[in-house]
Amino acid sequence: MSAVVPDDERFMAAAIRLSRRNLGLTATNPSVACLIVRDGVVVGSAVTAPGGRPHAETQALAMAGEAARGATAYVTLEPCSHHGKTPPCADALISSGVARVVVSVTDPDERVAGRGLSMLRDAGIAVETGVLETEGRAALTAYLTRQTKKRPHVTLKLAVSSDGMLGRLGEGQVAITGPVSRGQVHVARAETDAILIGIGTALADDPELTCRLPGLESRSPVRIVLDPRVELPPASKLARTARDVPVIVVAAREGEADVPGTPPSGLPAISLSRGEIGWESSFSSSENEESAAPRSDGKETISPSISPLEGEMAGRPEGGNPAAVPGEWRARAAALETLGVEVLICDPHRLGDLLAALATRGISSLLVEGGARTARSFLDAGLVDRIMLFTGPKAIGKGGIASPCVSGRMPQGFALRRTARYGADIFEEYERDE
Repeated sequence: MSAVVPDDERFMAAAIRLSRRNLGLTATNPSVACLIVRDGVVVGSAVTAPGGRPHAETQALAMAGEAARGATAYVTLEPCSHHGKTPPCADALISSGVARVVVSVTDPDERVAGRGLSMLRDAGIAVETGVLETEGRAALTAYLTRQTKKRPHVTLKLAVSSDGMLGRLGEGQVAITGPVSRGQVHVARAETDAILIGIGTALADDPELTCRLPGLESRSPVRIVLDPRVELPPASKLARTARDVPVIVVAAREGEADVPGTPPSGLPAISLSRGEIGWESSFSSSENEESAAPRSDGKETISPSISPLEGEMAGRPEGGNPAAVPGEWRARAAALETLGVEVLICDPHRLGDLLAALATRGISSLLVEGGARTARSFLDAGLVDRIMLFTGPKAIGKGGIASPCVSGRMPQGFALRRTARYGADIFEEYERDE
């Protein structure tokens, strides 16, 4: 192992900042950054491209060209050592003639897990690991969670009033926080693979759940609705925009919507084209299968104004409407599929199974935004890794719906990591202790 030199932390910090640029855009691959530095000058830099390829190392080496020979490469995650759709990045670094490689985090992927470092050392390259590892792991936390826990990293976002309420029953959306806080939530959406709400929130608020910051509209996450009875209206904003930004409705199998804990048959098998877990949907057609493809390149033009965030108001029946008339389930599902909505058959009460299924699709990060019951369900299941708590200055008062979490009263196992003031709002970030 080579010794850390004075500039290692400076250049690694720059690489970690660069790696955040494509969070939420790199599909199954992590957003990794690479800097090629020679004589104290950055001669090549790159981050994993949208879609996951090309990798950062090959792009940075191409930018550096011959200047890479004898240089130092700073990489936020151990270079890959396996042949996938592209050759190993470790081979590319060896072929380039770099003299030294500095890595922040070792890759837990069983196909790598130290092999990339061994390849570099065997080729005579000096290797240093663990530089700014805490910061590097924070930037890669979603990928690392999916690799080690086989589920996405889950962030719970809550906007609460000064008296600890999420909203008032029966009043739809309520503006609890100000525009700066709402902008921060849209940034979080832009960096997240998927966003999830309950059907109660979808029915009460008719949200879009997109990123509406100017210039970042194309970074809207996959939108997921826990909808046991397939009640999402075809006229909803979510359904009408499903061909622009993917929408997944998580439904129980017909006739099992009111039976919590009914296991999906055949887990963990999952159809990547349709998404049913364990069985095929008899109402789907080849035309509908095409409509469930990933989002197109063209995006809906969205107003840059940021309205009160969908899901700020928890005063809705999270379970949706009373049980629907038998026999209508298939027709409702087919109507949604015609609009491009994917109906994923999986018991919404078994959140662990759902997250495992999402992980098989490469979803590494999930933002849970909507509803008191949905929030409580994820907390009770022990599936929340991070809590973003925004506290507004005004009280809700009588008829308010209590938040499962308020400042100073967090579930056991969570520690305060950061605080900030956004206008009149107070922001607190909590993370689960490992």
